[in-house]
Amino acid sequence: MSDGVRQFTVGYDDEGIRVDRWFKRHLPETSFTTVAKWARTGQLRVDGSRVGPGDRLLAGQVLRVPPPEPERVEQRGKPERPPLSDDEAAFAREMVIHKDAAALVLNKPPGLATQGGTKTLTHVDGLLDALHYEAEGRPKLVHRLDKDTSGALLVARNSRAAAAFAKSFSSRTAKKVYWALVVDVPSIDDGMIELPIGKQPGTGGEKMCVDEENGQPARTRYRVIERAGNRTAWVELQPFTGRTHQLRVHMAAIGHPIVGDGKYGGQAAFLTGGISRKMHLHARRIRVDHPDGGEIDVTAELPTHFAESLSQLGFEAMAGDMMPLDVKLPPTRDEKKAFARAHAKSFRKARRGERRGRGTARD
Repeated sequence: MSDGVRQFTVGYDDEGIRVDRWFKRHLPETSFTTVAKWARTGQLRVDGSRVGPGDRLLAGQVLRVPPPEPERVEQRGKPERPPLSDDEAAFAREMVIHKDAAALVLNKPPGLATQGGTKTLTHVDGLLDALHYEAEGRPKLVHRLDKDTSGALLVARNSRAAAAFAKSFSSRTAKKVYWALVVDVPSIDDGMIELPIGKQPGTGGEKMCVDEENGQPARTRYRVIERAGNRTAWVELQPFTGRTHQLRVHMAAIGHPIVGDGKYGGQAAFLTGGISRKMHLHARRIRVDHPDGGEIDVTAELPTHFAESLSQLGFEAMAGDMMPLDVKLPPTRDEKKAFARAHAKSFRKARRGERRGRGTARD
């Protein structure tokens, strides 16, 4: 913007984050003192309304941020990223499985973090400089995958596309399909898990848990694709919210942790018989509306360890791709309440109309 004011669309993976935490994640050069001052003076706004550091953001909202303060930029500005080596650039380009004017889709390997952090020097975000191609701006991450989760990762090639994709995720028109191997076999082949998720106390936010009292709503659908006796099941997972570690927490909570996920399944998450100890969670497919019309619909090939496990267990990969993607979901509790309120309002309005009609007839 001409006056230096910046606008950011809140991403799908930032749903429910505090404003001050958003700055720490995306604009770490901006101190809390500065954020608080901007909020106090009304310069910091969300969808045009004033906001405080402790307020929470929703995906798709537009955050208005004042221009950076000169002295802050000088003292705390981000250091320039070192140039990528030829090997790093080649590695980044090898991940690309879809490219068009608005988007890239990467097949992220397991073990590679999406974004940097403490002691995390190699990550997808740091490799995006190799993926400018003919575009002028730097590609932008739209969502994240856990470090040990592999598969389809959507990247926007410009700000307009990033805003459009964030809206698709927040409105649930985007579809993400994951494949996982889980311990034992669920008793219900097609189920919906609705358990709120929050940070597990004492872990510094490194681990999540089901928190019925203070957690944020979370919803996951699972479907059993194949089973190997009672030992393990190959399942399809569709998240309808974007909580941290959602699929891992939900499957562990119903007694079927993801194979290789020792963080949430403990020792029970590791199978004997030569099955890899790596985590078996893969973002198989992503489908999202394209900003210029049509759809992006991309499937990511399995990493070697996951493909070998399927083969060892006697599963055929094509069976998973035969599952229908678009299935009508049962309404959530909030949707049921909203429908009940709308029905009651309509009923009261109709009754008032009947009473007015009877009064007119008597006259």
